[in-house]
Order: sequence, then structure tokens, then C-alpha cells
Amino acid sequence: MAKTRELCTDIRNRIVDLHKAGMGNRTIGKQLGEKATTGGAIIRKWKKFKMTVNLSRSGAPCKISHRGASMIMKKVRDQPRTTRQDLVNDLKRAGTTVSKKTISNTLGHHGLKSCSACKVPLLKPAHVQARLKFASDHLDDPEEEWEKVMWFD
Repeated sequence: MAKTRELCTDIRNRIVDLHKAGMGNRTIGKQLGEKATTGGAIIRKWKKFKMTVNLSRSGAPCKISHRGASMIMKKVRDQPRTTRQDLVNDLKRAGTTVSKKTISNTLGHHGLKSCSACKVPLLKPAHVQARLKFASDHLDDPEEEWEKVMWFD
């Protein structure tokens, strides 16, 4: 549900005063030009907390602004192999300090997955040398010899 505009303190106090005077929610809403449910919510809040001002919302504020998130998404779309550390450094230059986990969360919210690169190469240097040796040994073999070789993938 979208966030709606907040009523000023004067209107909130007038709703409470009219309620104290004995008026109903619907009558208060018609008189002040607001919905009856809005007046009811303000009255319930006043009965529970004895105040009409808005309390701060729960949760931490977003570290990355909408502008920063769009910058991240643009860079990832242009260069898909960009690392999270590169994105952290870009945001730091722009004036926002975030962690790699925050970058991952932002990418996830926008429908992308961030993966860690493979730490160990798939072929060790010894395997590469063995393959090169095999290829150079059999470079001059006739094509009929290659038909006898079984390939395993």
C-alpha cells in the first residue's frame, strides 16, 4: 500500500477536540473534509498514546538512495562482470559507505543475483601442461587415428 500524505498537527488536534465534544467519526470527517477512517485512526492513536504526533517508523533508513541504486543497476547492466567491491568503491567515491552485503541486497531487490567468482581455477597448471603435451605429441597424427579416440566430457 502506498504511503499517504500526513495530516498537520492542527487538524489532528481538531479531530481529537471534536471527538471529545461527542461527535462521531463520520461527522468529524465531513466537517474537516477528511475520511471517517482517518479520523478514527487518529482517535485510536490518541486514546492509546495520548498524543497525536507521528512516531518515527521502525527499521533502519536505507543506506543506498534511489539514485545510487539506479547507478548500480546501470553499471551492472553495462558491465555484467562488475564485482561487488567495484560497486562499493563507486558508491564510496559518490559519498556513500556501504558493505558488499548491502550491494547484494540491493541487486536482489532489483531482480539480480550476485555470485562470488570461483576462487580456484578449474584447471591446475599441471593439468594445462599435460593437455598441451598431449596436443603437441598428437599434432601430426593422421585423422584415422583420431577416430579411435574415445572422448569423455
